[in-house]
Amino acid sequence: MALLPPRVISGTRRPQPQTQRRSKGMALFLLLLIVSALPSSTAVRNTSAGCAIIRPPRDGGIRYRGLTQEQIRSVQVLPVDYEIEYICRGNRVIVGPKVRKCLPDGTWTDLTQHSRCLLLCARVWTSLENGRVSHWPPGPPVEGTVLSYSCLPGFILIGRNSTHCNKMGKWDTPKPVCHYDRHYTGKKKLYIGALFPMSGGWPGGQACLPAARMALNLVNRRSDILPDYELELIHYDSMCDPGQATKLLYDLLYTEPIKVLLLPGCSSVSTLVAEAARMWNLIVLSYGSSSPALSNRQRFPTFFRTHPSATLHNPTRVQLFQKWKWTKIATIQQTTEVFTSTLDDLEERVKEAGIEISVRQSFLTDPAVAVKNLKRQDARIIVGLFYETEARKVFCEVYKEKLYGKKHVWFLIGWYADNWFKIHDPSINCTVEQMTEAVEGHVTTEIVMLNPETVRGASNLTSQEFLAQLMSELGGKNPEETGGFQEAPLAYDAIWAMALALNKTVGPLRAKGRRLEDFNYNNRDITAEIYRALNTSSFEGVSGHVVFDAQGSRMAWTLIEQLQGGSYKKIGYYDSTKGNLSWYGNDKWIGPGPPADQTVVIEEFRYLSQKLFVSVSVFAGLGILLGIVCLTFNIYNSNVRYIQNSQPYLNNITAVGCMMALAAVFPLGIDGLHVARRQFPVVCQFRLWLLGLGFSLAYGSMFTKIWWVHTVFTKKEDKKDKRKHLEPFKLYATVGVLLGVDVLSLMIWQIVDPLHITVEKFTREAPKGDLDVLIQPLLEHCSSEKMNTWLGERPPPSPVNKYIYTEHQPIAPLGTTQNELLYGRT
Repeated sequence: MALLPPRVISGTRRPQPQTQRRSKGMALFLLLLIVSALPSSTAVRNTSAGCAIIRPPRDGGIRYRGLTQEQIRSVQVLPVDYEIEYICRGNRVIVGPKVRKCLPDGTWTDLTQHSRCLLLCARVWTSLENGRVSHWPPGPPVEGTVLSYSCLPGFILIGRNSTHCNKMGKWDTPKPVCHYDRHYTGKKKLYIGALFPMSGGWPGGQACLPAARMALNLVNRRSDILPDYELELIHYDSMCDPGQATKLLYDLLYTEPIKVLLLPGCSSVSTLVAEAARMWNLIVLSYGSSSPALSNRQRFPTFFRTHPSATLHNPTRVQLFQKWKWTKIATIQQTTEVFTSTLDDLEERVKEAGIEISVRQSFLTDPAVAVKNLKRQDARIIVGLFYETEARKVFCEVYKEKLYGKKHVWFLIGWYADNWFKIHDPSINCTVEQMTEAVEGHVTTEIVMLNPETVRGASNLTSQEFLAQLMSELGGKNPEETGGFQEAPLAYDAIWAMALALNKTVGPLRAKGRRLEDFNYNNRDITAEIYRALNTSSFEGVSGHVVFDAQGSRMAWTLIEQLQGGSYKKIGYYDSTKGNLSWYGNDKWIGPGPPADQTVVIEEFRYLSQKLFVSVSVFAGLGILLGIVCLTFNIYNSNVRYIQNSQPYLNNITAVGCMMALAAVFPLGIDGLHVARRQFPVVCQFRLWLLGLGFSLAYGSMFTKIWWVHTVFTKKEDKKDKRKHLEPFKLYATVGVLLGVDVLSLMIWQIVDPLHITVEKFTREAPKGDLDVLIQPLLEHCSSEKMNTWLGERPPPSPVNKYIYTEHQPIAPLGTTQNELLYGRT
């Protein structure tokens, strides 16, 4: 028989179209005739063929799995192991067996128990605010169900204490209510709904639940905290599973009594609970959630936690960066949500502190490429965010790239095992010795979950006394094998934070004519008061000072440790609530001190060699003396015929121009070693005018004489060679024109684009020795914006190397253009 989608046949058929009604009516009549011949309470025994079809209950039907309507009408016996399912119409439910199975002996299972379709009464009668409801028989509220009501201590039942569900699906009495008993002198109970993960990925409830019970017992015994109330914990095992937590959250919300607060554990469960809680006006206080995503006040408006956020490490890191005067850091992270959000927060904090993240690398499983990029970018101060397994992979690559030692500092998370780098890991190919060498000197930050000081806080217990009592509650279990042992102080302080906040709301609520026991899931006023009380909480707990920031996250101390000689040493604490850094002063470094955050670059001005300057100046001085001698000789013998014929005035101009050009050597050799920086532009102009005018006078006068002589002796007139007399005024006029053009050009240059000092940087040089510094050669020279235009030169596509003599090095390579003037201080 082919298996087809399930079909349903019931005691009453739906109306069918007129064209089909007659043919199907006849088949239905025959089927009902056969079925009616069978007993209603027992099946016809047929061990060879199976079980005979049985009649459905009144107001119900039977779902035949895998049979079509035609097959249902024609079949008389169903095979062994075949199952049928009863269904009911309307607001009815099955009471009795819902599924029957055909047995090999030809009978159906559970035939001694009747299956009936009964009307369902309203479920709202099954819960009572500030009271309890018991019903008999157990199961859904159907015909014949009896409910019994009672109120919690401090409340009076108004109405009948029992009700009965009749055949019409109605309760025979109105629903009673529990009113506050103003004459009640005992304590009224407030209920806390909690989810403790006793198993799963993080079984933190194994230690956190006993710690919470310890706190509740102590709070309930205190006469100064909630004297009129008693706190009671209703808890379930969430298994750190959001799916399981969803079901348990439904049970907490839809079963009496009303819960005033919710107390979830791990981050995944807290995310679910906190996002849904606002719909019921419930405050959520978590003891074991560290995800930075939970700090989103728009998404989780009623969420608080005594477990600090993972971003709490960041203020400590920034404080250490500032302490060691680092302004440039690098980061490497595993690509998971918790590390990405932590790094985003760190980026905002370092930006506010004026610290730059120069390199940001990430990886999914293999960090090799990311570590190589850190090496290539010369990363020195590196923050690493990854789990313990990936940390071993990272530092194996760090060893290969030599990204450790006295020039580097790594910042890691402090919750790894103390010997995490010594654990054998088949995924890496580094030895324990290599790993130990690579991780030496790194710094870790870890949230302080147990108060290191001997202080008696709100619970009147020191942290050590709390640990002793917790060990007694655990019955001698090994703390290392007990889930959530480190977080137990946070669960203990969560109960105290909740109790103190509720105690703080009693007065404001009384002034408004309200009480804590008036809370229900529609009451926003009481929720707002509890929120304000928690938001302003501040007390000393066994985990330290308990206070919440604007996002509801715990502000706590951070422990700072450094790996020294293969073991972790405490080097300080940081209190983020007060911004106080407690420093032990026992930090040790591989080098002489904390390394620099980048390679130190020493700028060094290069000066013209003084020996070269003096030598050239001596020769220039001798040239000027020779020019004076020539000028004196020319003036003294100006009446001599040969001197007169050689144009002595032009000769004098040539001598003066040569002396001016030679005199330009002195300002050309003057640099920052001789004059102040503010006076250097004057030297630049002096150089330009001396050299320009000297060249115009010397070269212009010589050019004029040669040009005019060439013109006279090559000119022909009337086809006869005639020598023409050379007029002096034309010679002087030509020199004057050349000099005027030069003066005009220099004046325009000085006005439009004056010379100024330009500092040029050249290739950095590594000094001798193992020093973490580089020398940056600098050269100062005179230039202007359109230097090549004024010199009539087309700029080359790239600088060419020049060599100049300097005071510090015999020869220093300098990249400059071909005709660029390289003078003065660099």
